Amino acid sequence: MGVFVAEGPKIVYELLQAGNISLVQCFATENWMSMQEGLRRGRENLFFQLDEKEFERISFHSTPNQVLAVFKKPVFPEDKKTGGFTLLLDTIQDPGNLGTIVRTADWFGIKRIVCSADTTDIYNPKVVQSAMGSLVRVEMIYTDLEEYIRANPGIPVYAGSLEGDDLRSKIPTTEAMLLMGNESKGIRPELISLTSKQIRIPRKGGAESLNVAVATGILLSWFEKIS
Repeated sequence: MGVFVAEGPKIVYELLQAGNISLVQCFATENWMSMQEGLRRGRENLFFQLDEKEFERISFHSTPNQVLAVFKKPVFPEDKKTGGFTLLLDTIQDPGNLGTIVRTADWFGIKRIVCSADTTDIYNPKVVQSAMGSLVRVEMIYTDLEEYIRANPGIPVYAGSLEGDDLRSKIPTTEAMLLMGNESKGIRPELISLTSKQIRIPRKGGAESLNVAVATGILLSWFEKIS
């Protein structure tokens, strides 16, 4: 349908100010409406005030959070360069993990994430809640990762893996891909075979593994020139 839902004062405030996204409708409590006259100016017909019980009926949360808005999906430039740094995600299924990864990518200035077709939908309400405003700054592409890697020969592909080499120094690069895998199964063998190098975060304690969103953030910090 080309729309998605965001709920909560912080994320709705950020999305209402984004330039590449359009508001369809916004439903809010009297308290929120009274504090956001500036955001509503010029589009008052898209805002609807609800009492607490009405808002409870439409909320996705067990504890409703003042405002819920329906937006059109963000629009990204079609002429985006294929170079630079790209994050690849293979079958990430937990909505909280995906949302956190999107926010982390945004922190490091990554503009594009390419996901396998079976990765969780970026517009799942739980992903939206976790990603916050980063979902309008990071373009999400769902496609066949094998085809995508093969279509970009010459760009090194680093795989985050427990079987990889320990990182001991920064990876200097202006063009690369980082591939992260499923929470429990890791990266599929057919994708591993297409990578240039497997890398691993040095372990000092006794934990068996790291959460994929945490590991993604740590690995991204090792790339010297992400652009």
